[in-house]
Amino acid sequence: MNDLLYVIPANSTKEDIIATLKQHPEIKFVSLVGIDLAGNDTDEKIPMRIFLEDIDAFYNGSAVQTDGSSVVLTGIATLNNAKVDMPIDPTVNWFVDYNMESYDEELEKPIGTLRIPAALIHEGKAVDSRSVLAETLNYVKKGLLNLFKEYPTISGLEHINGADVKDIVFTSATELEFWVKTPLSDADIPEMSASQVMQEQYWQRTRGSVRTALEQCVLALEAYGLSPEMGHKEVGGMKGHMDSDGNMSHVCEQIEIDWKFADALQAADNELAVRILVKEIFRENGLEVIFKAKPMIGLAGNGEHTHIGMGAIMKDGSFVNLFAPTDMKKDFMSAIGYGAIMGLLKNYEVINPFVSATNDSLNRLKPGFEAPVCIVTSLGHNPAVPSRNRTILAGLVRDINNPKATRFELRACNPYTNTYLVLAAIYSAVLDGVKYAASKTTAELLEEISKQPGETAGYLETDRAYRAEDDVFEDYTEEERNQRFGVHPATVWENLSNLSNYPEKRKVLTASGALRDQIIDAFVGGELIRWKTELISRIIPENRALISKFKEIKSAYVTDEDSYNWNKINRYRYYLAKDSIDQKSLFTQLIKALNSDDFATASSLQVEMYDKMEELKALYASYKDNMI
Repeated sequence: MNDLLYVIPANSTKEDIIATLKQHPEIKFVSLVGIDLAGNDTDEKIPMRIFLEDIDAFYNGSAVQTDGSSVVLTGIATLNNAKVDMPIDPTVNWFVDYNMESYDEELEKPIGTLRIPAALIHEGKAVDSRSVLAETLNYVKKGLLNLFKEYPTISGLEHINGADVKDIVFTSATELEFWVKTPLSDADIPEMSASQVMQEQYWQRTRGSVRTALEQCVLALEAYGLSPEMGHKEVGGMKGHMDSDGNMSHVCEQIEIDWKFADALQAADNELAVRILVKEIFRENGLEVIFKAKPMIGLAGNGEHTHIGMGAIMKDGSFVNLFAPTDMKKDFMSAIGYGAIMGLLKNYEVINPFVSATNDSLNRLKPGFEAPVCIVTSLGHNPAVPSRNRTILAGLVRDINNPKATRFELRACNPYTNTYLVLAAIYSAVLDGVKYAASKTTAELLEEISKQPGETAGYLETDRAYRAEDDVFEDYTEEERNQRFGVHPATVWENLSNLSNYPEKRKVLTASGALRDQIIDAFVGGELIRWKTELISRIIPENRALISKFKEIKSAYVTDEDSYNWNKINRYRYYLAKDSIDQKSLFTQLIKALNSDDFATASSLQVEMYDKMEELKALYASYKDNMI
């Protein structure tokens, strides 16, 4: 299918777009892609004829309006004020989504839909995630350009003159981890947990339909110009089962796909495109893809490490990585780099709500090698020998021989994180830190970021440590971690509450006017609705159904230990799920708290429910194992 059109490049002229589409009559539809505050993308089927007849109406936003009350614009687009306009964005790539199951018989080509990124405009203001990121980047760019005028010489960037900086570029990249399984197949949690502990899966050979789908995905990314870097098995999974014909009949594996970085806004668009491609290609191969952060408790979750970079375009057209120092063997990074990571870490309490806004995402973030729960960075043991610490939240990634690759990796994101809002929050915090660091030396900044709890600093907080080259899980107790790096929120409510608990840090996010109070409040409102609804309608019913399966096992020989364990199990079951007139179960108390919007009580009850359920499952497994 080499003659298919996969992408219309950014900033193409209207005339070129019309001419190209007329050459590709297999592209029969247009879809305007708006991103709401939960990260959901809109999708419609508009006949290509309408787009070609009045392309100007699509550019100015008068061609398509949507019902904003039906997407996540909580408190903004209401039932009695729901109209939202959708002007398109010509500054990014437009991808063509082909339906490989629907062919134009005359053309002998699959039917395509041109997906065009668009804003969501309500009462004259952009209220969508894409626009928040685009406006934030413009604000940060202006702030950085003004800093270079004020400080033409910055420590660690002695090789450039700030007066010669013409433009700022924001380079970002994500990846995609996901579980893939045969539809309707049940996971063998103990077997996969053992395989994970014994490290039997990571970068192992893929087989059968998984291999076919993975190869097709990598080739599709290449066709779309996304420059794939690799696809490989991740740490989770188990050996597949084959039927008598040699076909894979049972699959449950974890996969990762990586592709090249891009401008921050384009990077977020690219991630969305890759997610769609992966889901469709694996589905065509009879496989189900799961992007949830923690689809199976006890097994590896799906992360989405997000890379943050920043560069300058000089007057002579050259590119300079603003995080990389003049001498890579002398300094870890420039003063700009130090300021960036210090801004991210100091303000992370108000960034984290956008990173981890669901029950599922917080289930993934538990102490362990995959879970960055501590607000801390790692720079390496010394500048001359770069190292990687996978236990920290955000680490410095650098290559002595390739300064352009210097960047930070935020490890807490997952495939359903709203990358647009996260990047907007991160770059806002980066600017805050850089404003402080621009007048400091790299030596002063290294000393500050390496401070111990109790030591005062010019920018970072006195009671925290912000750097660790140790394994933060093995080398510190939980009490020490909490004291040095702060306590990670246990629930969605706790996490979202930080946007109110840290008003000065919230001001850092709202400074641009893009991630303004209206947007933050709408985001919080929407996430609280989903948190509450998921607990009442999914998590509690699932736990209740599981408890119902924990039955007393009849046996010819029951020991006193069996009787003791069963009585203990029953007490857990009754406490969690059984009401009486005088005493309501934990489930009932939790539902009541949620329905009355007593979220603080609900949050503490949710933590207790999770702890009690894990204790109950372990107790029942032990009880079962003793039965012969």
